[in-house]
Amino acid sequence: MRRIERMNCVKAPKQYTGYRSFQYLRANLDYEAFALAAETDRVPSHPVSCTREQEARVQTLLDNVLVISLHDHPTIVPEDPREIFRYRRQGRDFTGYEGLSRSKTDVIFDNMNDGTALITSKSGWKWDDILYDMGMRLCDFAHQDFVMVVRTIADIQQAYDSGRVGIVLTLEAATPIENEIDRLDILYGLGVRCMGLVYSEANALGSGLKEARDGGLTQLGRQAVRRMNQLGIAIDVAHTGDQTALDAIDVSEKPIFITHSGARALWNTARMKPDDVIKACAARGGVFGVEAAPHTTLTERHKSHSIESVMEHFEYIANLVGLDHVAFGPDTLFGDHVALHHAFAQQLSIESAHVGPAFEEVPFVDGIENPGENFHNITRWLVAHGYSDGEIAKVLGQNILRVLQQVWV
Repeated sequence: MRRIERMNCVKAPKQYTGYRSFQYLRANLDYEAFALAAETDRVPSHPVSCTREQEARVQTLLDNVLVISLHDHPTIVPEDPREIFRYRRQGRDFTGYEGLSRSKTDVIFDNMNDGTALITSKSGWKWDDILYDMGMRLCDFAHQDFVMVVRTIADIQQAYDSGRVGIVLTLEAATPIENEIDRLDILYGLGVRCMGLVYSEANALGSGLKEARDGGLTQLGRQAVRRMNQLGIAIDVAHTGDQTALDAIDVSEKPIFITHSGARALWNTARMKPDDVIKACAARGGVFGVEAAPHTTLTERHKSHSIESVMEHFEYIANLVGLDHVAFGPDTLFGDHVALHHAFAQQLSIESAHVGPAFEEVPFVDGIENPGENFHNITRWLVAHGYSDGEIAKVLGQNILRVLQQVWV
């Protein structure tokens, strides 16, 4: 297995040349065109305040360290949220290439749109829809040279060295495999390198976070964990129930990810993870990605969601299990994320996941609103709060890389 050892060198500038998704086709002839949300300056999201000296250090860090997003959806949704269902049913999701070109992010775990892929059904998570969604995105990727699909550790090095953005194909749940373990092999063959076991609703592998009773990992779930270990697919338990997560951590021979969540000790909802799950993940060498999707990582001190509440979760988890076991999985996209949550509230069990303390709804998460701005502001916050260059390098990417070097084959 090839290990990356040259992450202290200056990365190549991003090599974006203006490509837009599906520009090789004829809009409104080969596909229905939609007015899409702006990839930059859509809302007045504020940069984290820094001194001139701190800002210079931020840019030096972003130019010199590996930056990995453990969970995002770098696609663009329609400017008019009412068009989202028609847009999704077409199965042709636009990637935010221009926004990504400003991001300084080297690798993104791209979670496709599996739960909202509605080509053949109204409920998502169907095998045919997953393949359709993935195939369309891969076709678009094949017609440009700014993003590259990452399947190996060497591919991460190549993305870093060449000024491209590496895309790790990821699914948020194994629900589409149904009871067919060999479908994991098919997904691996297509390039999938990370997968959640369960989304909010239970499936054949285990219980999701909306279930009142968590029966833990099923026998099929145990088979799936073993097969994912054998194949080299990283395991994610961000959306599973607590017992299912603990079982998966115990059964897996490799470290696992909690790609996008927060600490339940700070915000008591099912969407957040309790201390025992966070500790178990870290004890087996895993990494926790702190998320920032609207109205998730809130706290009693910060009931209006912003980068401050997100970073309170970061510091709590870092203090609980150490900086070696924390990273960031912002879970953002290009467009109105709040409206998207409202549209898919029932389908994605968002209401069930957010039952808990009262909070103030915000139109966007200030400071960490989309994949283009996230890591600029995360790095500014870390610099402004006294973290060392070595500590920042760990949480921006090196911790995730360590796990991948153990999991990927």
